[in-house]
Amino acid sequence: MSRFRLKLYVTGKTPRSERAIANLHQICKEELGGQYELIVIDVLEKPQLAEQEKILATPTLIKELPPPIRRIIGDLSNKEKLLLGLDMKAVTNAKKGG
Repeated sequence: MSRFRLKLYVTGKTPRSERAIANLHQICKEELGGQYELIVIDVLEKPQLAEQEKILATPTLIKELPPPIRRIIGDLSNKEKLLLGLDMKAVTNAKKGG
């Protein structure tokens, strides 16, 4: 299985940011096992990284690996939309089938 590299951009310790982090941790644990690297970036602490990635809203999740790069904006509470948006649905179906 491919290893996933995910970057989650948040703004401070807001309820929305905390919810996005918790939702993403839960989904990664359930769907990806140990096959992922998750980096959480607070744009208040590292604004230059947000600028480089052209982050216009937070929370924003970027799936860097495996290609293609995908972006999802929001608190990541809709699991099905998140999996489809990040092209992770195929991984989930393959895992359940085998």
